[in-house]
Amino acid sequence: MIIYLLSFLKGSVMMIETGTMLNNRYEILQKIGEGGSAIVYKAKCHILNRFVAVKVLKDEFSSDTEFVEKFKREAYAVASFSDNNIVNVYDIGTEGNVNYIIQEFVDGKTLKQIINENGKLDYKDAVSKCRQIASALVCAHRNNIIHRDIKPHNILVTKEGVLKVADFGIAKATDSVTITSTEKVMGSAHYLSPEQAKGIYVDARTDIYSLGIVLYEMLTGKVPFNGETPVTVALKHIQEPPVQPIEVNPEVPMALNNIVLKAIAKEPFKRYQTAKEFMEALDNFTNNFSTQKTFMQDEFTRVMDPIDETTLFRTNGIKDIKGAVKPKKAEIENFEDEADEELDNVKDRTKNKNSLTKGKKTAIGIILVLIVIAAIGTVAYIVGIGGPSKIGSSEKNVTVPSIVGMQQADASKILQSYNLHLVVAATKNSDKPKGTIIDSYPTVGSAVSSGSDVRVDISAGQNQPTVPPVQGDDLNSAKQAIIAAGFTVGKITQQSSDSVPNGCVISDDPSDGSAADANTAITLVVSTGPQTTTVPDVKNNSETDAVNALNRLGLSPTITTIQTQDNTLNNKVKQQDPAAGNNVKPGSVVTITVYQYVDNSVSVPSVMGKTQSDAQASLQAQGFIMSVSQTTIPATSQAQSNTVASQDKNGTQQKGSTITVTMYGQYTPPSNNNTTTNNNNTTTTNNNNNNTNNTTNNTTQK
Repeated sequence: MIIYLLSFLKGSVMMIETGTMLNNRYEILQKIGEGGSAIVYKAKCHILNRFVAVKVLKDEFSSDTEFVEKFKREAYAVASFSDNNIVNVYDIGTEGNVNYIIQEFVDGKTLKQIINENGKLDYKDAVSKCRQIASALVCAHRNNIIHRDIKPHNILVTKEGVLKVADFGIAKATDSVTITSTEKVMGSAHYLSPEQAKGIYVDARTDIYSLGIVLYEMLTGKVPFNGETPVTVALKHIQEPPVQPIEVNPEVPMALNNIVLKAIAKEPFKRYQTAKEFMEALDNFTNNFSTQKTFMQDEFTRVMDPIDETTLFRTNGIKDIKGAVKPKKAEIENFEDEADEELDNVKDRTKNKNSLTKGKKTAIGIILVLIVIAAIGTVAYIVGIGGPSKIGSSEKNVTVPSIVGMQQADASKILQSYNLHLVVAATKNSDKPKGTIIDSYPTVGSAVSSGSDVRVDISAGQNQPTVPPVQGDDLNSAKQAIIAAGFTVGKITQQSSDSVPNGCVISDDPSDGSAADANTAITLVVSTGPQTTTVPDVKNNSETDAVNALNRLGLSPTITTIQTQDNTLNNKVKQQDPAAGNNVKPGSVVTITVYQYVDNSVSVPSVMGKTQSDAQASLQAQGFIMSVSQTTIPATSQAQSNTVASQDKNGTQQKGSTITVTMYGQYTPPSNNNTTTNNNNTTTTNNNNNNTNNTTNNTTQK
């Protein structure tokens, strides 16, 4: 049997082979994937007896201390929350120079594999999958985690059809690496947002853009931007408009086409502002389409039921019909044929009953035609031809009316009548008269919640100077650019920001690219950097005191444990990460490692009189380590030869303790030369005795 070991060479990669054991717990079974920053293996957890996925950071990133720290920190953050559409993180560890994450093992395929197999997905299936991904992003963004690498390769699909987003944390850690590097792109350039491609700071809306690209690919089977190099693709994200999905796949409904285009808008403020808003747009689309189908089915069902005389000519029904869109002649003829057929059915059911007069039957035929016409008008009403939609959505949803081409004051009044609010997003040069609405976001016909803002671009007329782009610039550079463009620097205020560096411009008013009169004062909001909290020193505190101290400062403690055999350390904090004194954002995760006392004491077996091998086996069986003293004691008998003479510990000891034994040496019996001498001495003595006896006898005879 081949035994695979973790082999370490100075400055080299830890070799991960089949059979490798991590942390004496996770057995590597096979490699199942590889990404830009990590290799993924299938493994078995021998403690919980389940399969897991082990994500091992590649060697080139393991040497980047800052990258590794962020890798661990973000992994801990993701492990602190759970969602059905997010791959769970079970454990984070380091062994030698190997950094790894233990994750949920998903038995299935990646979304990329499914797209490649099918070419393109049915739009209903694509919407359902996109909604699951959006749900995962809602959870992540709520916990202040931005994925930054949403793409089909990072979406796992179980055999039951559940989508799970993977690679949280690794993507977040790319802050410390230039994301536009053509040699080390962290994620595919095909899914990067324009702000990522520019290398500027991003927020949650970058995930929305990437998800929009994924939805585009599911609907069409291809990405909107392609090129020979990552740089080429990145430039297209920034500069080129996408080919509309409906032009690639005519089966894509227009409403869904508009949802995709909004999600992948170049400017973040033109996109859905939150993942929840994106998810609600998908829900509205699904509900509207299902409602249209149900509505038509319901109308035909009503035709088949007996009609009460009192319901034939209700004034509100006539009023609704007057507001409907007039159908084409061919449509009327088709529906009249259907109405006649339905009328025949009614006649069959009422034959021989004489319950309806000829006039009533005629009235039934007329009302059937009117109902069908009303149905057509209502369907048109739903998809945005009529006024605010009341069918297929909740009462709080309204449809954005057409305001493009109106003057700002008139457009504002129209929006107010729909309980919507006009917000000027930008003022731009245009051949339209000054003050004319030239674009709106959301677009005309979009379903939005009542009370929502509608952002608009307003014409400044022709040849108006435009505000230079200063957002993200340091204050001095921004001032110089504003003055050079013919404007003046107005009021400057300061504000903390998680995304804009200290001393740089967060926003300007009028905003970048807006047209304004010469010498207009441009007000600036400048970043003071992230709002931070200093991490307190909680080492050696009790777990309860440490958690309370962190909570008081708005930090999020997570706890890991380490076993100890010293009862005095029980529930005390051994270490913390980040260390005391670091400045972090409010809500940041601080991991504390707490001692957990474990009583591992067992009785030390007596090994005196045993051979060295038997003594070692006996002690190891109880969890002890045996050490042999270099000093030996002479054996006085063969039975003592090479056996244990003494041991330094008895009674109860902790597992893992070292028991030192002293051995008897090899027994040596007396030598043969001594025995011969003794025999000779005895013989001599006997001879002497004989001589004495002979002498005595001779004397007596005389």
